[in-house]
Amino acid sequence: MSSKGNIALLIDADNASAAHFDPVLTVLAELGTVNIRRAYGNWSKPALKTWTNLCITQAIEPQQQFDLTKGKNATDMKMTIDAMDLLFSGRVNGFGLMSSDSDFTPLATRIRQDGVPVYGFGTPNTPEGFRQACTRFIDVFALVAQNIKVAGPAESAALDAPALLDINDTLIKLLVDAYNSAKRDERGYALVSAVGQLAGNRSSFDARNYGFRRLADFIEAVPNFVTERREDGQVYMKRVR
Repeated sequence: MSSKGNIALLIDADNASAAHFDPVLTVLAELGTVNIRRAYGNWSKPALKTWTNLCITQAIEPQQQFDLTKGKNATDMKMTIDAMDLLFSGRVNGFGLMSSDSDFTPLATRIRQDGVPVYGFGTPNTPEGFRQACTRFIDVFALVAQNIKVAGPAESAALDAPALLDINDTLIKLLVDAYNSAKRDERGYALVSAVGQLAGNRSSFDARNYGFRRLADFIEAVPNFVTERREDGQVYMKRVR
């Protein structure tokens, strides 16, 4: 997508931390410029004080929603209505949803049906349904840790080896299937970006959830593949087991 895309970031302030805002903006730069920034919540709650301060400094529009009924949250409904209004306006090229709430699963699914990418940002406990409904789902804890612990002067993309322990058989199968479906040269190498795109059609997988800044560096660390950077600057991968 063009870097000139108009991106809307909708924040479930009752269910997201202001500490994650800056890293989220950095990721959304892949889609375009975050010109629409809205945070939803009951601003009378002391817990939203950090969001209140951020709204002032980061041009975020606060959207007030009172808790009309105990145990019920009107924030989700208002956020969903606004998202659909923005979608139907035709002026938005991508969405970011900051929330760990599975209630936004139908919203993410509906937006994607119009061919508009949705990046979800939530905690590790975010339900799988919402994760998979997003074009990309990114663990905000891993994202913040990545920004803090960039390894080495060469800006290595890997944070630390333990992140690799989370690579399970399901993920390996996803990558292998995508590699097998990708166009390969006479030496068996496929373009990493092409494999990533194919994997993205089946999953909300994102290398940043595993402590890597780039997909190519993630692939390089997986023992099932080897990578090769060529003169054109592109990175290719080959399955070795």
